[in-house]
Amino acid sequence: MIMTKRTAKRFLREGQLDTEAFATPDAKVRRIHVNHGSWSPMGANEDRDQSYVKTIKPKSEGQAALISAIDEKNLVLALGPAGTGKTYLAIAKAVEALEAGQVGRIVLSRPAVDAGESIGYLPGDMEDKLAPYLRPLYDALTDRLSMKRVKALMQEGLIEIAPVGFMRGRTLNNAFVVIDEAQNCTYTQLKMLLTRLGWNSTMVVTGDPQQSDLLPGLSGLGDVADKFEAVETIKVVRLADRDIVRHPLVAQMLGVL
Repeated sequence: MIMTKRTAKRFLREGQLDTEAFATPDAKVRRIHVNHGSWSPMGANEDRDQSYVKTIKPKSEGQAALISAIDEKNLVLALGPAGTGKTYLAIAKAVEALEAGQVGRIVLSRPAVDAGESIGYLPGDMEDKLAPYLRPLYDALTDRLSMKRVKALMQEGLIEIAPVGFMRGRTLNNAFVVIDEAQNCTYTQLKMLLTRLGWNSTMVVTGDPQQSDLLPGLSGLGDVADKFEAVETIKVVRLADRDIVRHPLVAQMLGVL
């Protein structure tokens, strides 16, 4: 029997291939090595990477508080150091709401601010110029959805990624809005962004007041969060070093820097 390698792989996965029949050196198809210790989507391996989990699970008390706040409030401010999962959890909840039909679109916004250095002139049209600044949002989206699905949803207008400067004058109804890197927004910019919230919408603002790339005193995230602490309908979640889920060295570095 002549069998292609692709067909043999499929039969082996389905348990229909007798590997002993193809164990001879002269066989047309060689035995396929199977690593039984690797992760399988059919198994219940809790140690696998978080990105493969369809329904996200909190890995710390702070993350649990953030997820609960997003489920209960229409406006949430998530403040904390790098590696606490602020952006990832916000975008994951946005994708979850879109897939469940709870909102009609996802709007992601981020200030186009260089991290301490000017990269100069960027070639291309407006989308090409903004791509480096918005890349972290694309990374988080493609971690929850395939790149093909993200592109399709963006073409349909169900996912929109825009810089902060293009948000003025808009009303975001029936949307899940994520404002990322909000520590690089001034008080005036944050006031403008927060007032974009429309009917049947949820907004999550993420940032680390300790890592602003603006000149000292220009970032408005800390002041806005302090004022919102007293508003019962708004939730301010403050993550700490113990909530960092990145490499353990990140928490140690932030503890001494």
